[in-house]
Amino acid sequence: MDTKDLFDQGLETRKTVLGEDYVKNSINNADEFGMKLQEFITTHAWGAIWGREGLPLKTRSMINIAMLAALGRPHEFRLHLEGAINNGVSKDEIAEILIQVGGYAGFPCAVDGFRQAREVFKEKGI
Repeated sequence: MDTKDLFDQGLETRKTVLGEDYVKNSINNADEFGMKLQEFITTHAWGAIWGREGLPLKTRSMINIAMLAALGRPHEFRLHLEGAINNGVSKDEIAEILIQVGGYAGFPCAVDGFRQAREVFKEKGI
């Protein structure tokens, strides 16, 4: 698959997971400098990685929220938490993921993850 095809596939996957409005805003608000990152992420992360057939989107979302919680990246965690919800990850599954993070990455990561998740749930009315 060439780069254009990967970008197109990545754009569709990105819209499916994060929502069309979010993706349009990210791309439309990018200046010339920021567009380089938008194109790279869409092609490589969303096209070449998320576009692989080996795992369903729900599983990829679960892995992402675990890693982002463990890394202490709250902005990306919240974004991917919303994507995980869009991909069918339940509140109970999110709790279990964050408990797992606590055991392997440290309880402060789990505590912060739960705090961020509660805020996202409240914002989304779930």
